[in-house]
Amino acid sequence: MSLLTVRNLVIDYPGTRALDGADLDLAQGETLGLVGESGSGKSTLGAAVGRLLPPSARRGEGEVLVAGEPVFDLPAKRLRHLRRRHLGFVFQDPIASLDPTKRVGAQLRLVLGRGGDPAFHLGRVRLADPRVARSYPHQLSGGMAQRVALALAMAGSPELLVADEPTAALDSQVREEVSDVVFALAAEAGTSILWLSHDLPAVARRCDRVAVMYGGRVVERGPAREVLGRPAHPYTAALARSSPAAAAPGVRLAPVPGPPAGARRPAPGCAFAPRCAFAVERCAHERPAPVRVREQDVLCHRAAEPAVRAAQEVGA
Repeated sequence: MSLLTVRNLVIDYPGTRALDGADLDLAQGETLGLVGESGSGKSTLGAAVGRLLPPSARRGEGEVLVAGEPVFDLPAKRLRHLRRRHLGFVFQDPIASLDPTKRVGAQLRLVLGRGGDPAFHLGRVRLADPRVARSYPHQLSGGMAQRVALALAMAGSPELLVADEPTAALDSQVREEVSDVVFALAAEAGTSILWLSHDLPAVARRCDRVAVMYGGRVVERGPAREVLGRPAHPYTAALARSSPAAAAPGVRLAPVPGPPAGARRPAPGCAFAPRCAFAVERCAHERPAPVRVREQDVLCHRAAEPAVRAAQEVGA
């Protein structure tokens, strides 16, 4: 049984469909990178895992199961138990996720309960200086605050850690150090990771599998080496070509053609069709069913065609 299962999840905000039938699976001990342009639905999907969506969000249909528990159908008490026992969250802005009125040590003691040792958990995230526990969040650097947030998230050894762009606001050296800590702690505890990111090379290095989102759907998923090295969906191939971190020096980047999907209504067909060089008439009005291409599951009418497959591999 999967630790996390998302099936046909539809989430609406006023005037916008954020998730338009998203599907996802994550196994125990697995690391899954969730990638896509801003507005693709990554953060909404990550928040939905713990039912942490804002009050304006409405679930239209679909379900989220964590360890077999239907997240959206649980009463409040059982939901709190599920979050404590199974889930940890690390967000992009660490300062905003910490309580500004409490010292770091006090916040850890609230999570750990009586007898917990904040110094031990801070040491696990490479913050052994005792002054950190006595500090308020605003007295910490961004990298230190993110490690504190990670210590809080991992204090209960959750089965699943949802990390939403946790290193995006950090400089490159600190970003690597924080990422090292995240994945090392997760490996030690046997914690699965759902890693939301724009950094495709980092995802390729660190994650077992990758899921690519566009227009509120997961349009391609499979092993990281295949999805990012030999993409099968036209959007994945275009996204890989446009990644600055993956470009060779002196090589001009090829942006994803056309404007990104913004505020949107439910797409009758493939949401990427207006930007896709391979789109045909049916793409505009017929939703693609998943097809298997090598080791990937792909939402594309033409992904299995030899000519399209060859073009994606050459262009990636």
